[in-house]
Amino acid sequence: MSARRASSIRLFLADGTPDGLVVVEKSNWTGKAVVAGRFDLKRALERQEMEQPGVYVLTGYGDGSERRAYVGQADALGERLREHAKHKDFWGRLIAFTSTNEGLNKAHARHLEARLIKLAKRVGEWTVDNVQSPSPPPMSEADRADAEWFLGEMLVIFPLLGVDAFKEIEDQTERSSELVLNQRGAHATGREVADGFVVLKGSRARADEIPSITERTREARETLKSRGVLESHRESEAEYLRFTQDHRFKTPSAAASVLVGGNANGLALWKDEEDRDLKTVRAMSAEPDRAGT
Repeated sequence: MSARRASSIRLFLADGTPDGLVVVEKSNWTGKAVVAGRFDLKRALERQEMEQPGVYVLTGYGDGSERRAYVGQADALGERLREHAKHKDFWGRLIAFTSTNEGLNKAHARHLEARLIKLAKRVGEWTVDNVQSPSPPPMSEADRADAEWFLGEMLVIFPLLGVDAFKEIEDQTERSSELVLNQRGAHATGREVADGFVVLKGSRARADEIPSITERTREARETLKSRGVLESHRESEAEYLRFTQDHRFKTPSAAASVLVGGNANGLALWKDEEDRDLKTVRAMSAEPDRAGT
C-alpha cells in the first residue's frame, strides 16, 4: 500500500446508536457504506443507495466463535439482499458499498467482489462463505485503476467497523521486533502488531494436545487446519503442525496456546533475542528514553 494522507471518516448514526443503521462516508471519496444489522434490513432496503450497483459483505458466525463472511455484488443491491434474507442464515450484519455519484458500475462491482474474496481467503482470518472465487472482469486500465482506488478506501473503512477479514499482515510486521517461542514441542517466530499478534509462516506447532487445552483453543486449531493455515508434517519420526502463512491472533496468549496445544501465557513464553519475555519487552518500551541524560 502506498503512503496515505490524513483524512476524516464520518459515521452517521441514523438511529442515534452504534448498533442501528449507520452510514459511512470518507473525505475526498465518492463512495458510501450502509451498515445494518439483519433486524434493520427492511429500513436499509428503503434507502436510495440500495437501488444502485455495489458490492456488499454479509458477516456473522459459524459454529462457536468462528467468524464468517460472504462477499457479493449486484446491479441493484436491494434485490440481491432480499434474496439473501430468505436463503442465507448465518449472517447478522450487512455492509454495502456504493457510489455517491453513480461512478461505480457493474464491472467495478465485479472487480471489487473478486478482489475481496481473494483477499479474505489469502488473509485466512475468517471463513469465506463463497464457494466460487471469481476472476476480475476485463476492464480498461483506467477503469481498473478506479476500482483499485475504491477498494483501497474500503480497506481503510472495514477495520473501523470491526471487520479484519481483508486486512493484510505484511505491512504491519516490520514495525516490531521478532520474538520466538520454544516450548512443549513448539518452535515459532512472531511479532506484535497493532491489533494482535502474528505468528510467522514456517512456525511449528505441537501436533498433539495437552490436558489443559480449552475448547476455544481446540476449536481454533481445528479451524486453522480446515483452512490450510496449519498443515501436518512429519520429520525424523516427529509429527508437528506447520504454519503455511503468517496468521494474526487476537493476543500473544491465544497464539501461544494454539502453538503448544494447551493453555499458555504468551507474555511469558514469547521472548526476544536476549531471552527477555514479552512482558519485560513491553515494560521497557513504555519507559522514557534517558539517553544522554
